[in-house]
Amino acid sequence: MDALASWRFKIQPVSENTPHAPMTIIKPQPGPQTDFLATAADIAIYGGAAGGGKSWALLLEPLRHRLNAKFSAVIFRRNLNQVTNPGGLWDESARLYARAGAKPRLQSLEWKFRSGARVKFAHLEHEHTVYAWQGAQVPLIGFDELTHFSRGQFFYMLSRNRSLSGIRPYVRATCNPDADSWVAELIGWWLDGAGFPIAERGGRLRWFVRNGDALAWADTQEELLARHPDLPPKSLTFIPARLDDNPKLVEADPGYRANLMALPTVERERLLNGNWKIRPAAGLYFQRAWCETIDAAPANLKTVRYWDLAATRRTADNDPDWTVGVKLGRAANGIYYLLDAVRFQGDPNDVQVRIANTASADGTDVRIGIPQDPGSAGKMLASYLVRQLDGYRVTAAVESGDKVTRFGPFSSQAGAGNVKILRGAWNEDFLAALEAFPDARHDDDADAAAGAFALFHDTADGLIDFLARQARNENKSS
Repeated sequence: MDALASWRFKIQPVSENTPHAPMTIIKPQPGPQTDFLATAADIAIYGGAAGGGKSWALLLEPLRHRLNAKFSAVIFRRNLNQVTNPGGLWDESARLYARAGAKPRLQSLEWKFRSGARVKFAHLEHEHTVYAWQGAQVPLIGFDELTHFSRGQFFYMLSRNRSLSGIRPYVRATCNPDADSWVAELIGWWLDGAGFPIAERGGRLRWFVRNGDALAWADTQEELLARHPDLPPKSLTFIPARLDDNPKLVEADPGYRANLMALPTVERERLLNGNWKIRPAAGLYFQRAWCETIDAAPANLKTVRYWDLAATRRTADNDPDWTVGVKLGRAANGIYYLLDAVRFQGDPNDVQVRIANTASADGTDVRIGIPQDPGSAGKMLASYLVRQLDGYRVTAAVESGDKVTRFGPFSSQAGAGNVKILRGAWNEDFLAALEAFPDARHDDDADAAAGAFALFHDTADGLIDFLARQARNENKSS
């Protein structure tokens, strides 16, 4: 592998339709992308924020070896959908590799160049998937979004990083920040105490050996060989990049920065500012100061109420979860209104009665959402509640993703000033619960707010109405 100060090559596509097509010069953008493709490190990790051109650089890397008949590369994502989704790695690779004369093999997700060189895309969805690569020899291994893989997967595949092609085996990886990932520890030397990359350390090589499960580090290969003569050192570098390092993307999609700025605080700090140490904490996902308190809501709101369910009465000896029903309105201009929150700790009968009474008070114009837990018991409960709410528009929603992720879209709108609060006696307890999320013992209020927000976005009103009617009809006939 050549560590070039400037990395570029020419491609002349040849086809029946364009036998004399003009040359196309393909090269990285100046800055971190060029540094990533020029480094001599055995392992180079690139990124630390969204929009830095990470995946594109990873796809460029194998092209330097496209004329070597014995060369092969494998680029991994954690699951196969991340490779094949529209706009994913496979689609992006077609823009490069087809123009370089490579032929796709869709069934195996592989590109083969005229020389015989190959680039394959694969997944490591399960921890044991790595064992499918026993005996493999892969000169270049790529990991797109390294934080999605486990430490064990990474180091096992490092043992498959071997070469008989005349090319020194090496690893290239991209990633976004994740404070709880093993990668944050791996690149810790390149980060400051606040979790941001140290500019003067970006791209510098350090050397490590793996002694059991522990890593020993040094600034030079010789230092490690003196301390661990039986362990071959590997060099590693971290090259940070941010959106500003990718002017092509900024020019092509001017709204991308606004999308990142609209993220909840934690995701915004990670993906826009490249913070590796920020974690979800109370006050980061909701602050009442973000929301204007009003004395009257506007007319003609589309309105929903979503219930987060619990079914244990509070006693002197326990503190069970709360049943919370959040009523949320949305105006035609996209502003959301927190109109009411019913919250109580009661047994199953209390829950049924309170939901029915609240529906009666809200009226039939308010769409109702209830969670449907996985499994037959969850389906039976959801079916029973839908039956009890005959005459109302009811959606039984299967929740997916962790609680912080589900709360994120609502948090983003609140942080942007797009959520207003109708003044009421319920305000203090409800808002205090949202501000304490996700550190508090109870997260029922946040779950209900997230569910109410999702009702406006999961499906169209007409489809919701149809499914609700269908569910009621099925319940009546059962």
